[in-house]
Order: sequence, then C-alpha cells, then structure tokens
Amino acid sequence: MAEITLVEAITQAIAYEMAADSSVIVLGEDVGKNGGVFRATLGLLDKFGPERVRDTPLAESMIAGLAIGMATQGLKPVAEFQFMGFSYPALDQIINHASRMRNRTRGRLTCPIVFRTPYGAGIHAPEHHSESTEAIYAHTPGLRVVIPSSPLRAYGLLLAAIRDPDPVIFLEPSRLYRYLKQEVPNDGKALPLDKCFTLNVGTDVTLVTWGAMVKETLAAANTLSKKGISAEIIDVATIKPLDMPTILASVEKTGRCVVIHEAARTCGVGAEIVSQIAEQGLMFLHAPPVRVTGYDTVVPYARLEKLYIPSEQQIVNAVEEVMEFA
Repeated sequence: MAEITLVEAITQAIAYEMAADSSVIVLGEDVGKNGGVFRATLGLLDKFGPERVRDTPLAESMIAGLAIGMATQGLKPVAEFQFMGFSYPALDQIINHASRMRNRTRGRLTCPIVFRTPYGAGIHAPEHHSESTEAIYAHTPGLRVVIPSSPLRAYGLLLAAIRDPDPVIFLEPSRLYRYLKQEVPNDGKALPLDKCFTLNVGTDVTLVTWGAMVKETLAAANTLSKKGISAEIIDVATIKPLDMPTILASVEKTGRCVVIHEAARTCGVGAEIVSQIAEQGLMFLHAPPVRVTGYDTVVPYARLEKLYIPSEQQIVNAVEEVMEFA
C-alpha cells in the first residue's frame, strides 16, 4: 500500500464518499478544473463530472448559502473555503442559518454540510491566509469543529464528518498537508467524532493539543523523555464538542497538564480546557495547568512567522515549569 500525505487523504476520503453516496456534492472556488488551491479536490471533476463538482464565483457567503439550501433538500455538500480567513464573509450563513437549522425547524430539517478550509500559519502565506480562529466556530452552538493532524485521521474524520447529519467545520492544518506520509487504507472506515486520540502514553504530564501543533508536541515529548520526563499526548481532534472525560482521565493519572495551540491566547480553546480541568479535576492536579499558545496579534508575515508559532522549546520549558511543583 502506497503512503500518502494528509492532503491526498482528504482527496481519497471525498472520492470514496462520492462514489458510495450520490448525494455528496463538492463546491467551492477552483475546486473543479484546478483541483482546489492546495489540490485537495484534484481529479474529482474528471471522475464525477460538473454536476457534482462545482466551481463557484469568489463569493463565500454564496457558497455557504448554496450549501445550506442543498443540505436542507437531501444533498450532502462538501464546501471549500480557500483559506480560513476567507470564511468570515460566510459567518452570517453559517452561524445564523446552518448551525440553527435543526433547532429552528424542531428537527424537521438538518444541515449535513462539511465546510472544509485550510487553516494555520507556517506556509509563508500573506495576510488572511494564516488564521487559527477555531474558537469562533467552537463558540457557536450547533456546529461541530474537527481538526485532523495526520493522513490517517484526516481520512477517517472526514468520512465521519460527511456522514454526520449536522454541519461540521473541518479545519485542515495547511503546514501538515505534505509534511507526513502514512499508509491509509481506502476502506471507508470512519473514525469517531467527538473523541480525543492518545498519541503517546505517559505518567508525568499530560500534553493536550490539536492540528499542526501535534508536530511540535511530539518533538517536545521526545526531548522530555531524554530528560526523564514521561509525557502523555492527547490529540483533541474534535474541539467542539470536547471529549473532556479522556482529558480528565489523563490528568488524573499524571497530575499535570500543558495545553498547546497555535491560536491567539485570549479566549482560545485552551482556556476552555483549562477551565474545565479546574472545575472537574482540581483535586487531581499537582501544579496549575499551563498554556503554550500563539500571541494576541495578527499572524505576522513570513519573516516573523516562526516566532509566532509555539516552538518545541517553549513546550519543553512549560513542562519543566509544571514539573517544579511538588
């Protein structure tokens, strides 16, 4: 079995589901002829035709509104925004309509939509192309927010997202698109939504992260192991709703927690995780939970980008800080 990248796993999952379910429709800017800005939909137009793979104008609000209409009438649209920063014109449609459709119609209508978008810094992109504002969507009732961190998880989670009866915001870490290759069986097996994945078993500290920051967190855990510190790594994967039982079980075992995310610090998802740990797991803790995050500023241009993204050393330093508590 050939190894594939995360972006190829995205393509593979969409193609599998389109072949299995004729109601699945792909739409977005340049998703057809050009195969998407990162080529995540490459080849789908040739395979499934222009009726099911639709190039749209540069109009994100229209893309979202069209997808909502399709979803309420029996289709399963997979809509792409070229970058997360471009999704904001669609917030009216997503927050005021897609997220509320089940509630508004008392369950008569649902919105089985996947809104896909690359997100995050690290690819030397210009402004609006490097956002990590997942907390906006996580704060909105009625939306599920999913973030894969490897080819295997991208394939399984995207299948589950397309099959979900409610709207899913599927955020794809752009700097991981071609970072890692894995064998990904094209067997149509979905991974569970709303569940964390334990990537590394440890006893001394719990590292909670998601998306592209899994890369630095795994590297930090390797460095820490050489210092005699055993780190357990939790990949949250679905940040809304949060799988707090898995996180709390890990914190109960280790007694320490560091939460790592690329997004700005204030009101980030890490603050919610730390808050719930304080509310439900205070007696487990040997030290206060610590966050390692991006800064409360616009993501800088390429020259300063690496200074914005939390580094392996910052994670190591934070762990050593919590280990100093008795």
